[in-house]
Amino acid sequence: MVSTDVAHLLRELAPQVLVALVRRHGGFDACEDAVQEALLAAAVQWPVDGLPDNPKGWLITTASRRRIEMWRSESARRRREETVAALAPPDPGPAPDVDDSLTLLLLCCHPALTQPSQVALTLRAVGGLTTAEIARAFLVPESTVAQRISRAKQRIKAAGAGFRLPPPAERAERTAAVLHVLYLVFNEGYTASSGPALQRVELAAEAIRLTRQLRALLPGDGEVAGLLALMLLTDARRPARTGPDGALVPLPEQDRSAWDAAAIAEGVALISETLAHAPVGPYQLQAAIAAVHDEAPRAEDTDWPQVLALYNHLQVLAPGPMVTLNRTVAVAEVHGPRAALEQLTAAAADPALAGHHRLHAVRAHLLEDAGDPDAALVAFRLAARTTLSVPEQRYLEARADRLAHRRA
Repeated sequence: MVSTDVAHLLRELAPQVLVALVRRHGGFDACEDAVQEALLAAAVQWPVDGLPDNPKGWLITTASRRRIEMWRSESARRRREETVAALAPPDPGPAPDVDDSLTLLLLCCHPALTQPSQVALTLRAVGGLTTAEIARAFLVPESTVAQRISRAKQRIKAAGAGFRLPPPAERAERTAAVLHVLYLVFNEGYTASSGPALQRVELAAEAIRLTRQLRALLPGDGEVAGLLALMLLTDARRPARTGPDGALVPLPEQDRSAWDAAAIAEGVALISETLAHAPVGPYQLQAAIAAVHDEAPRAEDTDWPQVLALYNHLQVLAPGPMVTLNRTVAVAEVHGPRAALEQLTAAAADPALAGHHRLHAVRAHLLEDAGDPDAALVAFRLAARTTLSVPEQRYLEARADRLAHRRA
């Protein structure tokens, strides 16, 4: 079994090794395959033999050898590739002490790609998410994401993109897609879309790490600062989100003394400074909402009118199904569950939300608050059946069981 430390190291090194291989050999698609095989070999060998003195160099060497083998197997290019293999020794020598994760992140967002393809490819190559995880993050079929990734690789190959930081003007054009990638990686880490654990801490930590790097690269970008603040303010609650048995603890019931006070202070300071000096963007608004929640000493102290006002701005600036759903929760706190249920009925017409478990879960909570336990029980059961997260499923089933016992 791969230890957490080894898994974290492999995730950190994977994009750096991929960049080194592409720079050396060319061919994004083939290099990614070679890197994946090297990572698999490391996951098997390192726990048994111990970490090599130079893990990054080991991975580059192993992946380079596999890449040369792949070259040699292409009969139409055999002669040229054998010549290259003879000129390029399998051992690439000492690996440079440079973290190329951010370089790969920016270059996967090549202007030749559509933004959905940029996001999907970067999540796969840098974030390490599976095709299924990306599909759930996008609320689209898995086959759609697979096609996007395949087409993206082909277009990068056709464009002859070099693996180096793009010029500042082009870098700015890619920032929106990069931010969206980091946002989705963080969300998958903070609330895993499937599996036995509520959180994938390594993914959230990687998203924060890369966003800090992006902030250092683009210190004057308000949305980069806003996204970093949002991540810090959200991740600060992580210690209180699960109980000792791993069960989900909803926000109103969390022990706020367990929240990361340092992360909250950093996030609040960052978003306060950014809102005062930069044009307001969607990530800044979401960070401001997170700050309102984090600064409330108790759940009942939350300034819900302010939260609703911020969601109103966000809905105008960056409308979307999840914004609509989250705004509905704020409407319930300010205007009552019946008003929120009316808006939820309208929101359910959106195909992206119609079968989503969060829609059913929000409806269940609103129905319970509105005094309709029978309908709430049905909605909780439906939400439990449609989520792929085991902790969320258990929480929703427990809520349904509680209502069932009251009826008995």
